[in-house]
Amino acid sequence: MTLAADPVAPVIPRASAIDIAVFEDLESEVRSYCRKFPAVFHRAVGADLFSEDGRRYIDFFCGAGSLNYGHNNATIKAKVQEYLAADGIMHGLDMYTAAKREFLHTFNDVVLRPRGLDYKVQFCGPTGTDAVEAALKVARKATGRRGIFAFTGAYHGMSRGSLAATGSLRARRAGGVGPGEVTFIPFEDGPAGTFDSVGLIERYLNDPSSGVEKPAAVIVEPMQMEGGVYPASREWLRSLREVTERHGVLLIVDEIQSGCGRTGRFFCFEHAGIVPDIVTLSKSLGGIGLPISLTLFKRGLDVWEPGEHTGTFRGNQLGFVAATAAIELWQCTKFRTDLAVAVRRLERFGTELAQTHPEITTRGRGMALGLDLGAAGGAERADRVQRHAFEHGLIVELCGRDDEVIKLLPPVNIDIARLDRGIDILRAALRSA
Repeated sequence: MTLAADPVAPVIPRASAIDIAVFEDLESEVRSYCRKFPAVFHRAVGADLFSEDGRRYIDFFCGAGSLNYGHNNATIKAKVQEYLAADGIMHGLDMYTAAKREFLHTFNDVVLRPRGLDYKVQFCGPTGTDAVEAALKVARKATGRRGIFAFTGAYHGMSRGSLAATGSLRARRAGGVGPGEVTFIPFEDGPAGTFDSVGLIERYLNDPSSGVEKPAAVIVEPMQMEGGVYPASREWLRSLREVTERHGVLLIVDEIQSGCGRTGRFFCFEHAGIVPDIVTLSKSLGGIGLPISLTLFKRGLDVWEPGEHTGTFRGNQLGFVAATAAIELWQCTKFRTDLAVAVRRLERFGTELAQTHPEITTRGRGMALGLDLGAAGGAERADRVQRHAFEHGLIVELCGRDDEVIKLLPPVNIDIARLDRGIDILRAALRSA
C-alpha cells in the first residue's frame, strides 16, 4: 500500500552519516531510546516522523503513550498558537488563570460529569510520577495508614514513592529504593500465568495473623503497559473494587499510559464500570506532548492543607490550553467514529496474528496491542523485529520483564492507510526475524 506524499515535506538530501557527536560527547549514558532508534528527528506530523536524512517513519510508539492524538495535531496546535500570539500567561504556579478555568470547565463538562464522576482535581508537577506521589500521599493522609498494596509487573514512575510501588527490581535498585511500606501482590495475569490476586488480598485483610497491616490504598494499572501489555479483566477490576470498598481501603487507578482514549474510551477503567477513589492522569493529557499531570480524588479525600504538596511547574498554562483542545475532540462525532474504526482494525490484526502465528501471544485493548514473543524467540527475536521495523520505516517499542513483548501504540486517530502500512511492515519484520 502506497502512502500519499506529504505536500509540505521539505526535500532533504540524505546525509552520509548521522551527526550525533554532540549527543555522544555531552549527554549522559542514561539515554535509551536514541540507542534503539539511531536517527536525528526534526519534524513530525500525525503518525509520521521525519529524520534529517529525509526518511519517513510511521510512529507506533507515540512518545511512550504521550502522543495519543499524533504529532502536531492541527486542531490542538492551532489553539496553542493562538494562545501564544495573544501573549497568554506562560507560568502561573497554582494561581487563578483563564487557561486553567477553561480547562476545568471543559474537563468537568466533557469527561467527568457525563461519567458520573465527582472528583476534585489536583494539578501536580508536570510528569506522571508526581501525580502518583500525590495520590499515595493523600491516601496515607486521608486514612492515617501507611501501607500500600501494589502489583507485580507494575510501573508507576521513577521518583521515590512511585518507584517503591513499581515492580521492576532493576529500576528500584538503580534508584536505591526498596519496597518499604509496599506489599506486592501477583497481578491477575503475567508471564507465570493467571493468579487469584483479589482472593489473596481478601485473605490478607481477613486474617488477623497474616502479618500484613491493612493498607491505605491499593494502586493498580487497569492495563499494565511496561509490564507486558496485560489488560485487567472487567470481572477482576470489579472484584478488586468490591474488596477494597468492603475493607475501607482506597483504590488508586493509574491511568497515566492507559488513559486519554488509548483503550477506546477516555478512561480504561470505564470498561469495568467501576469508580476509583483516586485516579492519576498525565502523558497524553497534554494533547501534543506538553507536560501536565493530574490527581483526581473523591471530594471527601481532599484533606490537604495549603502547600502540603507543591511544585513550581504544577500550573503549565500551555498544557492547559492543549489539554482543553484535546478534550474537545471527544465531542466530535467523526473523532469518535474514526477511533472506533481504528480500534477494530488493530484488534483484527491481533486476532489474525494469533491465528497465523499461534506461538505468539497477543494481548491488549483498544489502540494498545502487545505481541508476546516469550515462547517465540524471546527477547532476542523481539529485538530483531524492532530493528527490522525501524530499518523499514516503523517505530515500535519493547516492554515486558525481558523486553520480549512488542508494544504497539499508534495514534488513536491514525488514518487506516498508515495503520495498515505499519502493520504490513511489522508482519514483514516478524517473518524476517
